[in-house]
Amino acid sequence: MAKDTEKLIRQLSLISYLMAERRPVTALEIRRDVEGYSGMNEDAFARRFYADRSELESLRIQLTVDRPTDGAAEQENYSLRPENFHLPPVEFTDKELAALQTALSLLDGEFAYAEPLRLALQQITWGRPSPLAAPEQRSVALGITASAGGHELSARLAKVETAIFRNKTILFDYYTIERDELGPRRVDPYHLLFQGGQFYLLGYSHERKAIRVFRLSRIRGKVSYATKAEHDFRRPADFDPRSYANRADWQLGDPQGVAEILISERIAWQIERHFGRYGEVREPDGGARAADRIFLTPYSTPRGIVSWVLGLGGNARLLGPPELSRELDRRLKLLEQRHGKRPPGARAKAMATGGTAASAKAAGASNSSRARAAARGSASAAADGDEPPGARPEAAIRPERFARLVTLASILIQAGRAGERVAVADVCERLQLSEEELHEDINVLNVVNFGGGSYVLYAEISEGEIEVDPEPYSDNFDRPARLLPVEAKALVAAIDLIGEHIPEGSLASAREKIVAALGEDPMEQGLQVARGGGDDSGVARLVSDAIVARKLVELEYYKENEDELSLRTVEPYALTNGREGWYVASFDPDRNDMRHFRLDRIKRARVTDTRFQPRPEVDPVAEVDGWLRTGEVQASRSARVWVSPERARWARESRRVVEERSDGAVVVELSFAGVDWLVREILKEAGDAAVLEPKDARAAVHAAVARLRAAEAPAPPRARARSGKAKKLLTAR
Repeated sequence: MAKDTEKLIRQLSLISYLMAERRPVTALEIRRDVEGYSGMNEDAFARRFYADRSELESLRIQLTVDRPTDGAAEQENYSLRPENFHLPPVEFTDKELAALQTALSLLDGEFAYAEPLRLALQQITWGRPSPLAAPEQRSVALGITASAGGHELSARLAKVETAIFRNKTILFDYYTIERDELGPRRVDPYHLLFQGGQFYLLGYSHERKAIRVFRLSRIRGKVSYATKAEHDFRRPADFDPRSYANRADWQLGDPQGVAEILISERIAWQIERHFGRYGEVREPDGGARAADRIFLTPYSTPRGIVSWVLGLGGNARLLGPPELSRELDRRLKLLEQRHGKRPPGARAKAMATGGTAASAKAAGASNSSRARAAARGSASAAADGDEPPGARPEAAIRPERFARLVTLASILIQAGRAGERVAVADVCERLQLSEEELHEDINVLNVVNFGGGSYVLYAEISEGEIEVDPEPYSDNFDRPARLLPVEAKALVAAIDLIGEHIPEGSLASAREKIVAALGEDPMEQGLQVARGGGDDSGVARLVSDAIVARKLVELEYYKENEDELSLRTVEPYALTNGREGWYVASFDPDRNDMRHFRLDRIKRARVTDTRFQPRPEVDPVAEVDGWLRTGEVQASRSARVWVSPERARWARESRRVVEERSDGAVVVELSFAGVDWLVREILKEAGDAAVLEPKDARAAVHAAVARLRAAEAPAPPRARARSGKAKKLLTAR
């Protein structure tokens, strides 16, 4: 029998024995009566029992130890309180259960933690209708599902997840895109973060002697343990993962200063609602319209904050500090120069896209075709070509077998008491097991006992069904067990990924009840899902009500590409998420077509009293596998865009490269439906990208830059007067 199987039988028998005894027992009694310990000598028993206790505690199953007053270890008594093993009942409303059911149906098979999520939902909905049944209607869809994306990244994520759980130091090679270098890393892994479609590892870097953030798709090769020890480190008590998820793109590093930005009244509501948490929004002191706003925000990279300001076009004006204003001016000159008469990189020779640019380092080979494929990570990873049609994707994170066995025991005991047989196919689907794995698990449970030859259950498989002997077994597994760490982590991460975007129920209230039952928030100990896009919860709830009631909704919508507010009255069908945030998929009667409105661009929404009949031809989730997931829209035009050698590495991660240049620059192809959108995308590149073709788009960028430069003026005296407040804001963060 495998050592892992022996350990599971021993640990499950220990739990059953302690709970059946209902009194403190000695180590001598445990060694004599519990399956798996009786054949050990005293030293071997002491080692195994200590290791089993430690592992159960790591699974949040805490044994109570009563020590005698004289401190003699051999006289310690052990017990397991029912509340330390069983999950407290959670009273969900029907709407909350419907929301949890929808969450699983949306994520099942794609979410990296889908399998532990299934087990967790079965545990917390014990005694209620199964949450595994598909919901009757689909009024929400996901383009972004926190999928690991491909075998290599899935294996990497699973290894890192286990290392975090076991407090194991890991070794790997990491490609640092800022420096274009590949080098070894030794890291104490603390936490996982999912943000912007990517998984990140937060951990202590031994090379840098500080906490660093590592993108999993930039790890090269395998992740390995640094030692063979059970544990290598203890995470610092003052480590707070939440601070890393509450940063804007321009704050992903050590703070360098505080930017002061004048925001026009047209988008002031949007900046305050969606970006206010990244700094401070104030009313202007003078010299500006009363509805304008001043946005003070710490920044770590000048290019990052300048890129964001340029993306806002004429609706934002950088007031300071002076060094940041100079950087903005330099970037505008670059944009103007590179959209002048002579395109950038005219002297550089074109190379085959599969070749290696001149600037590539032999060690990192970052520009080679192999490195580019690895750097794209989950965005471009594909399933194995030999996978049969309809096969389930490989799970990134599989739950501990301990959790699976406990859940299986509960299912079998419940069936045995009811005198029912259980279909093998149903159990395999419910627990995501093969028939071979199910046979092995039943064999393990058949030898789990609580002392004195009394077994928990006996089950046999015959003709595709499982028959469970109703006698003898204990009551220890007829109630749901506490969620193990990976189950709790999966459950809360799934809720945080979807947020308040399920019209049929509330995940927020369900989350509160789950955290209360667990006694802690799993997000703080495991996986954190950063909020994507702006804070659209209020709009989402209102639109959700309209979807359920089948009522027209009136939207005051900011059309970013055209820089104007418009009023629309639409039929809302579903909420969907994509790379840039959440959308409401709607039918627009005025345009006689489907339209997707981004929630964080809705200034105001109102549910009307007018009902509508759903149109049978409308498929509200048709775009999920298209632009919502890939970010690429089907458009009538395409642009060839030059990207500087300094930013070519980033372009390879996110864009389709059609040409390599001998100087290290690349040319990418962008599909676009409107020139205004393309202009904004180029402005956001802050001079590191330039349109080569078509000519009208190139001219449009040049004109937009000219307008921005004309609007520039020296910062007014009040900007300098605010320097003291800016320093306080920087210190506070």
